[in-house]
Amino acid sequence: MTETATRPTPDTTVSEADVVVVGAGFSGLYLLHRLRGQGFRVVVFEAGDGVGGTWYWNRYPGARVDVKSMEYSFSFDGELQQEWEWTEKYPPQEELLRYVNHVADRFDLRKDIRLETRVTEAVWDDEDARWMVRTDRGDQVSAAHVIMATGCLSTSKVPEVPGLETYTGRWYHTGHWPKEGVDFTGQRVGVVGTGSSGVQSIPLIAEQAAHLTVFQRTPNFVIPAHNHPIDPEHQRSVKAAYDEHRQAARESGFGIAVPVATKAALEASEEERTALYERAWHDPDNSLVTFLTGFTDMITDREANDTAAQYVRDRIAEIVHDPEVARMLQPTDHPFGTKRPCLGTNYYETFNRPNVRLVDVRRDPIAEITTKGLRTGTEEFEFDALVFATGFDAMTGSLTAVDIRGRDGRSLREVWAAGPRTYLGIQVAGFPNMWTITGPGSPSVLSNMMVSIEQHVEWVSDAIAALRDEGLATMEPDQDAQDGWTRHVDEVGHMTLYPSANSWYMGDNVPGKPRVFMPYIGGVGPYRQKCDEVVSNGYEGFVRRPMRVAAGMS
Repeated sequence: MTETATRPTPDTTVSEADVVVVGAGFSGLYLLHRLRGQGFRVVVFEAGDGVGGTWYWNRYPGARVDVKSMEYSFSFDGELQQEWEWTEKYPPQEELLRYVNHVADRFDLRKDIRLETRVTEAVWDDEDARWMVRTDRGDQVSAAHVIMATGCLSTSKVPEVPGLETYTGRWYHTGHWPKEGVDFTGQRVGVVGTGSSGVQSIPLIAEQAAHLTVFQRTPNFVIPAHNHPIDPEHQRSVKAAYDEHRQAARESGFGIAVPVATKAALEASEEERTALYERAWHDPDNSLVTFLTGFTDMITDREANDTAAQYVRDRIAEIVHDPEVARMLQPTDHPFGTKRPCLGTNYYETFNRPNVRLVDVRRDPIAEITTKGLRTGTEEFEFDALVFATGFDAMTGSLTAVDIRGRDGRSLREVWAAGPRTYLGIQVAGFPNMWTITGPGSPSVLSNMMVSIEQHVEWVSDAIAALRDEGLATMEPDQDAQDGWTRHVDEVGHMTLYPSANSWYMGDNVPGKPRVFMPYIGGVGPYRQKCDEVVSNGYEGFVRRPMRVAAGMS
């Protein structure tokens, strides 16, 4: 597997491109391939020293995707999807990174990617109708368009607890794991956080460590992954019907083709509900969304939702031997699915191990990191290593981490001070020709990301090509259209149970972040239809202005 690309020696000269893409994950690579095929000069900046985005950085033990491999893959090239052979139902990080690198090599993408280069600033010049992009290595690139392909879960955060700088042991964040891996054999380890990365890593760390202490603020709903090698005949059958399968995913609610529910949970008998939940829990071919899509009212009615939540709580009580530990692991403060549910392998079983202890930090909060470990309100712990599985500044963090300044010098941070405002999750008023892939206000994290990435990349690249072909220079949302879409996203969100949970969907995990439901829950299929209607109506809701200068467009 090759992980090298161009690493130029920057100078003070200003280079030119039609499009600057920030990030070389799945969306950045597809953008580069598609825009290059449309005749644009593209440069991609990537902070890491290899391509892969999420699957470059997240190398923690047990890291794997929670969407089936046959669905979590590109569909834009028929030969690509036929030639790649997946090995597992849910492929691990290593396999996903091999796939990403295969894509980069297959389409000869590396020559236009500048690795180990972080974009620090993008400033709009209204007179020239161009962006000036600057990096931490001194690059300056003038471009007609900037596309932020920075990912929704890529700006990691550690707990807001004092003293980390004094800790003398080794500490790690699951979102930025060392390439060489970590050997915890014989060590006393503390893991802070029980979200997805904690759920995946805790069982494997427990197998190595002499003793593991897990610090949990909020228990999560964890469904058995039932991961297994892919049967070759199954893979052949999926590939034989890939076109139909992909189209069904594009038209679905979550970007995953599943049967459409026809009955509400509260209309079904207890026997019917139990039978569906049993299948969702035990059937190795089911996926994570089965609980959420099996009945029509699972994300809108608390009483209906609680039938699934209670089923999971009952399973936890059966698995975990110590009743008090089982109680601590049973979620009761949020509806099922409103904090992203996790797929786990031996997660609950791990708390039966004699070398594992669970600490409830909601009841006994972490007060500080000490030189030897950490201290809660009532107890002091010593560790050889600390692992922070504490998540990300989701959806907006990777965008506001760059100093983006639009018309009249207004910064994106300033414009979004009260929460993100976009039109379709694609553009922001006052920031012409700045595009966000799977941005806030789009299905993004509530979907199979590959389906949403492909739809956004194709829509954005086609919009840029249409500007060029029509002799136009800039495109941005009409303020009224953006306001209307932002209201719609909020209204649809509040028709569901999602805002009732304190979650990263709402920004609750970042102190001071506005509490706004950021993704669009209206469904992948209806969202795609809306985007298509906007185009067919002459890019309705966008303001497109004529070419004032010819420079910058091929």
